[in-house]
Formats: sequence, C-alpha cells, structure tokens
Amino acid sequence: MLQKTVSLFKGFIEFVAILYRRRSLIFEMAKRDITTQYVGSMLGFFWTFVNPLIMIFILWFVFSVGFKTAPRGNVPFVIWLTAGMAIWNTFSEVVSGATGVIIGSPHLVKKVVFPLSILPVVKLVGSLITHAIFIALLIALILLYHFPVSVFWLQGLYYFFAMGVLALGVSWITSSVNVFARDTSQIVGVILQFGFWATPIFWDLSMLPRSIQPMLKLNPMYYIVQGYRDSFIYSVPFWQHWQMTLYYWGFTGVAFVTGAVIFLRLRPHFADVL
Repeated sequence: MLQKTVSLFKGFIEFVAILYRRRSLIFEMAKRDITTQYVGSMLGFFWTFVNPLIMIFILWFVFSVGFKTAPRGNVPFVIWLTAGMAIWNTFSEVVSGATGVIIGSPHLVKKVVFPLSILPVVKLVGSLITHAIFIALLIALILLYHFPVSVFWLQGLYYFFAMGVLALGVSWITSSVNVFARDTSQIVGVILQFGFWATPIFWDLSMLPRSIQPMLKLNPMYYIVQGYRDSFIYSVPFWQHWQMTLYYWGFTGVAFVTGAVIFLRLRPHFADVL
C-alpha cells in the first residue's frame, strides 16, 4: 500500500513537472490554435474583439434597458455584469473546449511520448487573449463611469490563477472520461449552463434568503466571480475572506490532484479506444 502511494505521488509530481518543461510547446500550440480558429474568416482575428463587445452590449441592453435592472449599490449594472462575465466566460470556454481535446487529437494520442496532459493547458493559455479583451472592456467601462484606478486590479491575476488551477483539474477529468463516454461533452455543457445561472453573475447573492446563501457559496466559482468584483470594483483584498479562500483552495486542490490521477490512470488506454 505504501509503495503504491509513493509511486502515485511520484507520478503526480512528474505529471505537474511536464507542464513546466513543455511550456514552450504549450505556447506554440496555443498560438497555432488561435491562428487556426480564424483561418478563412474575412475579419480574422478582429472577431476576438467583436464577440466580447457584442455579448456585453446585448446583455447590458436586455437587463439595463429592457428589464431596467437597478445598479448594484453605486456601481452601474454593466460594470458589475462585465466583471462577472469576464472570468466565467473564460472558465466555461476552457472546460468546454478541453473536454473534447483528446478525442479531437487522435494523431497525438498514438504518439506514446507526446504529453497529452498539456492539451487542456493549451486551451487555458489560448483563452488569455479573449480574457484580456474582456478585462480591457471592463477597465474602459470603469474609467468611462469615472471610477478611480486601483492597485487592487492586480489582484485579478491571483483570481485568474485560482480559476486556472480549478479549470485544469476539471478539464483533466472531463477530457479523459470523454474518451470512453462520449456523452461527457453534452453533460459538461448542461452542467456549465446550470453553473452559469447558479453563480451570481446576473443576480446578487444578497437578493436571496440568508438561509440558502451559505449553500450557494459552496459553488467554487462564486469565490472567483466575487473576487473579480472585489478586485476591479470594490477594492477588497482576498485575505479579508480567508474562510472562503481556505475552502476554495481545499476544494480546488482536491479537484486538481484528482484530475491528474484520473488522467494518469486512463492515459494508457486512450489509443485502444481511439
């Protein structure tokens, strides 16, 4: 039992070390992935700027103009909404994209020496550009409404890193299981839709009864979405919510390790199925 545990621990360390050693390959593949995405498109890379802009405009028009949603405190709803959408959109894009990345790369699966574990990381790195555009849009809105520049904006890097660790753990699980159960992609899509509405992106947690608020805070993306608002809007340091921080990293640590172990266990059987 002890020998198996030590072997598993060494395998996990090597699994994580590969991500660092292959960082150049990860960035090259992410760059190629982004370039390929817009091949044949007349506007090409310009769509990367247009899509977030249109998404925020439509949501702002529907909820602010159509439903006349009130500002959150003294914060315009469009800023409050954009802060939440910026990080949720990236998380959803990474998990949904990474779920099908193994079955979408059968030529790499057959290469025994190729580290397939980096493919979800490629999706995460590739999402940086779209996320940066969301952040640029958020900052433009903050300045447009004459909110002050804050050093707490840099705290967004911490929350992005925290989201990335969670997304990778989940992606290793879904991408490896999807090889054997192809319905996984559809199930992940449904869960992400449910998670979108279960996370306070369009609505404020304070609107709900106090009795159910603790249960909704168990959603790890609540910590990330609220963290983005704390960083870009409210200037609240992450250590002020130390209990939520401990819970989040406990949950995410388990998800990260579990995802790595599941991927390691299933990796030798990918070629047999594909």
